[in-house]
Amino acid sequence: MITPLLAFLLDMLIGDPHVSFHPVALIGKLIARLEVFFYSPEASKGIQFTLGAILVMVVLVLTYDLICVALVGLGYLQNSYLSWFVQALILSLMICPRSLAQAGWEIYKCLRQHQVETARSKVGQIVGRDTEQLNEAEITRATVETIAENTVDGILSPLFFFAIGGLPLAVVYRAVNTLDSMIAYKNDRYIYFGRFAARVDDIFNYIPARMGALLFIAAAFLLQYDWRLAWHTMRRDAVKHPSPNGGYAEATAAGALGIRLGGYNSYFGRKTFRAYMGEAFFSLVPYHIMQCIYLMYTVTVLAVILTAFYRLGVVGLWN
Repeated sequence: MITPLLAFLLDMLIGDPHVSFHPVALIGKLIARLEVFFYSPEASKGIQFTLGAILVMVVLVLTYDLICVALVGLGYLQNSYLSWFVQALILSLMICPRSLAQAGWEIYKCLRQHQVETARSKVGQIVGRDTEQLNEAEITRATVETIAENTVDGILSPLFFFAIGGLPLAVVYRAVNTLDSMIAYKNDRYIYFGRFAARVDDIFNYIPARMGALLFIAAAFLLQYDWRLAWHTMRRDAVKHPSPNGGYAEATAAGALGIRLGGYNSYFGRKTFRAYMGEAFFSLVPYHIMQCIYLMYTVTVLAVILTAFYRLGVVGLWN
């Protein structure tokens, strides 16, 4: 029970340090090395898909086995306090509420100080769209969308898999998420090679995204936001998102805040349209970023508490 609680406290204290031995950084290096070995531009579409699938399976099996070996090693030390701390430390590196909040806060602060150019630069560090021409409302929208969606990817999903499978499965999820961020692009290089990674990421996030929507609604209720509109918007608009999972957090957040997300985005100079989610009862202003951060933190606390009690029940059952 103590591990997820301590992990959250450690994240609040130290955040997500940018160090070369960070587990996610190490997973990224492993993926990059294996990609050199498996990727073949001359291969047929089917072979590229197969090689990409093999890469995914190798990364996930190695990640799971290495964490299991590490836990066995901790067991030999016969020090439960040290074991709890190490597991909590690793789990804290799998979640990112502090870094997500900090990114949003910096953008909010720039907008409040009318430093739009700096805000564009900072939002460009957390989104994939072109940001050079974004105005204040569009910067706000991009930030709110990213915080909402990454609440699932960067917080809820790792906690969900920790709840059902302990630390090894939580780290495996981050490996899945890292694979998706590195090789699941729809471009000439990765359209077939990374397709399996994208599908695995969709499968892993399926349940956490939908559970996350319910937690967003609960958080909206606790924060005295519009939880009824959050529920209605989630049911109506979540499926409009191009991702099978991304719309559940974004649509629910849009309803809770009474704003409209989605619309026109530009990627590498090419403008695309993403279906609208929510109703524009309020014009987008920088304070909506802070409201979304409050939502994210409340959802995180609820998820940590649920994870802790679920793990307590599982451990108690096995004992």
